Amino acid sequence: MSGGASPSTVAVLVTGAGGQLATELVRTAPAHMRVTALSAEQLDITDAARVDAEVAACRPAIVINAAAYTAVDLAERDPETADRVNHHAVRVLAESCAAAGARLVHVSTDYVFDGRAHRPYRIDDATNPLSVYGRSKRDGEVAALRASSDALVVRTAWLYAAHGRNFMHTMIRLMRERDEVRVVADQIGTPTTARGLAQALWALGVCGASGIHHWTDAGVASWYDFAVAIREEAAAAGLGTGRARVTPIRTEDYPTPAARPAMGVLSKDATWAVLGGAGAHWRDGLRETIREVAAATHAEAAGSSTKGAA
Repeated sequence: MSGGASPSTVAVLVTGAGGQLATELVRTAPAHMRVTALSAEQLDITDAARVDAEVAACRPAIVINAAAYTAVDLAERDPETADRVNHHAVRVLAESCAAAGARLVHVSTDYVFDGRAHRPYRIDDATNPLSVYGRSKRDGEVAALRASSDALVVRTAWLYAAHGRNFMHTMIRLMRERDEVRVVADQIGTPTTARGLAQALWALGVCGASGIHHWTDAGVASWYDFAVAIREEAAAAGLGTGRARVTPIRTEDYPTPAARPAMGVLSKDATWAVLGGAGAHWRDGLRETIREVAAATHAEAAGSSTKGAA
């Protein structure tokens, strides 16, 4: 925003506090946003009465739903929980927002698609999820948009951060423990930093975007490409991953309970047009994130070495 008076304070309620995305939403919130971030323990988003009470207390102009059931494989054995969190709870939030005059911003996933396309998925492409998780997220999208015409659904993919549990941290750990790491090479998408997504959500929220949008970092990679880049960037940052060999394998060599889309690249053209530019390339985001991890790791090691010193 350029010139003129400072924007008035806007109350925002963020669900999923403590998670990767909610943490970055709090860190990157514009100065005029008064953010209340609540964890699952503080707010059960499947409980309509509790949600209504919290919305009445916070009186938010925007509710950002950063909570989700993301255990893709476990969802195959527990579809009720996946549906309760990813679908029913979204309907609860959407209806509460609509009644209170707040706008819901809901985060979804590339897993709503079947991955059989030969080009990046556009926002108006038909969904066809392959898994319980994907179906629950698709149903959540429908619930959000059905409850309010100004709801915003943002699909993303392959999210990770310097904190929390994610593919990047798993790869760094395995590469420090093993001589070889085998990673699927025939599934492609776009690694995306939680910080970049958070900044995009704030920008879309401020400009009043609604409907469905796509946001990931720029570029395309396979899980194998991502793992190789993690090894290189982590080794350069002094995290001890350089000796590990990354071996590409096929999806059929690593069977999982839930089917994954082979092609999960999302077209961001419409969203980038709204925001006036593209996001950072995924490799740049990875480098920045690993530097943050390395700084924290080295600081912790230095602190440990000085304990007990005179």
